[in-house]
Amino acid sequence: MHTLNLGILAHVDAGKTSLTERLLHTAGVTEEIGSVDDGSTRTDSLALERQRGITIKSAVVSFALDDVTVNLIDTPGHPDFIAEVERVLSVLDGAVLVISAVEGVQAQTRVLMRTLQRLRIPTLIFVNKIDRSGARYESVLRSISEKLTPAIVPMGSVSAPGSRSAGTVPYGASDTGFTTRLAELLADHDDALLTAYVEDETALSYDRLRDALAEQTKRALAHPVYFGSAITGAGTEALGAGIRELLPAAEGKADAPVSGTVFKVERGPGGQKLAYVRMFSGTVRPRDLLRFGRAGERNTSGDDGRDDAEKVTAVSVFHQGAATRSESVSAGQIGRLSGLRDIRIGDTISTPGVPEVPDAPGAPAARGKAGRGHFAPPTLETVVIPARPSGRGRLHAALTQLAEQDPLINLRHDGIRQEVSVSLYGEVQKEVIQATLADEFGVDVTFRETTTICLERPVGTGAAYEIIDKEPNPFLATVGLRIDPAPVGTGVEFRLEVELGSMPFAFFKAVEETVRETMHQGIHGWEVADCTVTMTHSGYWPRQSHAHGTFDKSMSSTAGDFRNLTRLVLMDALRLAGTQVYEPMHRFRLDLPADAFGPLLPVLARLRAVPGTPEVRGSSYALEGAIPAARVHELEQHLPSLTRGEGVLESAFDHHQPIHGTVPDRPRTDHNPLNRKEYLLHVNRRV
Repeated sequence: MHTLNLGILAHVDAGKTSLTERLLHTAGVTEEIGSVDDGSTRTDSLALERQRGITIKSAVVSFALDDVTVNLIDTPGHPDFIAEVERVLSVLDGAVLVISAVEGVQAQTRVLMRTLQRLRIPTLIFVNKIDRSGARYESVLRSISEKLTPAIVPMGSVSAPGSRSAGTVPYGASDTGFTTRLAELLADHDDALLTAYVEDETALSYDRLRDALAEQTKRALAHPVYFGSAITGAGTEALGAGIRELLPAAEGKADAPVSGTVFKVERGPGGQKLAYVRMFSGTVRPRDLLRFGRAGERNTSGDDGRDDAEKVTAVSVFHQGAATRSESVSAGQIGRLSGLRDIRIGDTISTPGVPEVPDAPGAPAARGKAGRGHFAPPTLETVVIPARPSGRGRLHAALTQLAEQDPLINLRHDGIRQEVSVSLYGEVQKEVIQATLADEFGVDVTFRETTTICLERPVGTGAAYEIIDKEPNPFLATVGLRIDPAPVGTGVEFRLEVELGSMPFAFFKAVEETVRETMHQGIHGWEVADCTVTMTHSGYWPRQSHAHGTFDKSMSSTAGDFRNLTRLVLMDALRLAGTQVYEPMHRFRLDLPADAFGPLLPVLARLRAVPGTPEVRGSSYALEGAIPAARVHELEQHLPSLTRGEGVLESAFDHHQPIHGTVPDRPRTDHNPLNRKEYLLHVNRRV
């Protein structure tokens, strides 16, 4: 048996979970097809998912297609839960992108397809809901070709679209139009095929074309398109055959060094952590010791506060729709591991004492690790307030557990004001967090008004330094830092212009860690991005002792001296460099009646939206443009009344734009190294 780790992705309400249920039923895993409306689906197991009829958390189920075991990962379609999709991408062998035959290509569809192509994940396209009123065939294919990719291969035709009797007819060797289109598409990436096609296209056998289609689909060069209905079952048998024949099976050797990626963490009934791991090589068994961490973070000294070698107490694999206890999980499989108390989403696992393989066999190196920024980060945040002040401790514990399952909510603790804020993709996510805290943790909360997350970028170069034992430096350390702007998207890079051996490595590490921590709050309180921080000066006093051999801290440099001084020097350098605050902008698309266009324009102007030239489509307009992320929700609220309920809005993060005029400040959560007197009073009190 081969294993295929398959992701099902879609815009919300395209029928992704219904398709999962149909595939499970067809494979004999379930006797009855679960219904999203009835809350009886296998993958939407959370009470909140069944109540709302949407997928919130990714779920894994397994079924067999002849000699292929498919581990199917059902992911959320709502853009507020894109973080769940983010973590799944790095563990997939292939994907099925679901599109509604009624709504066609939507905003989230385009975001998902761009990401799948960038990561070169082999992808089939399934156009669902051909039985629904308004279902289309030719126009949907044209939209897929124009908005997603021209490298598509329709694998069949549709009969009676828009009716309950809608069906599909697969194309075959006798369909000359199909074989001609197939040959033309495949020849673009196959010189031998092109030569044979030019010389005599009739000499190309259908078997050769199918083999070439499978080869190019597995390389993410071609994307077969299937039509059907998850509700009636039309077209799903052909899709199943395509999954089995055209998508690549998992690779990797079971007897190689252990390598795997954690893409999901949840809590079991007893509160224990359960880590979902995609194995790229090796085998893990109960009682095995595993080392884990992220690239660049893992160490054996415990400096990051994590014990990175722990014992696996139990292993489960997925079989016939459910997780079952197993004696092992091997390369290519997805397993659920118990006993790893400190493991986090995005960790890679390996065996202690065995050198790690940077790119294990079968691991898609170009995709990076789980949770490494395939999609835009959250652009909104809000402060979570417990209904009762006495519930702050329980709220903190509950949010910490939620952050284990969704690291992108980015808990931000404000010790000064005793508040916790979370990052969001949208208002629906806020409602889910509120319901989860109440249902699972018994903590009732409210929220402050949602605000936008801006960022700061340096506009110039700034440098500062302070020398040990020279005023005004009160610390036993010498630190010099220079800040330079860097290209957009590079984050914060730390470099050295001093000799690495000029002082103990622990002091360099203390400086770098403090730099990264301090850059979370710039001149205006926003995270600083896209810059290079270079250490230009260093110096320390070696360990000093009295005659009787006791350590004298007042005469010896410590890591604490470097941490405390680094914050002051870094913020002085940043102040000299200067920063520009940027706000997140969304790209929007509006479909609305033509007579609603005029009244809508002043509303867009008030919301600081920049519309493009409208596209006239009979009695309707299609309008694209950019709008501040902070104003998207307000536009959604105005749209029904402005368009008589006929307007449709799609939006997704596009870029950051400089803020001109009044610059918003974010309250600081530290003791403000920009104010030297306040900062030193706090630090000296702690020391």
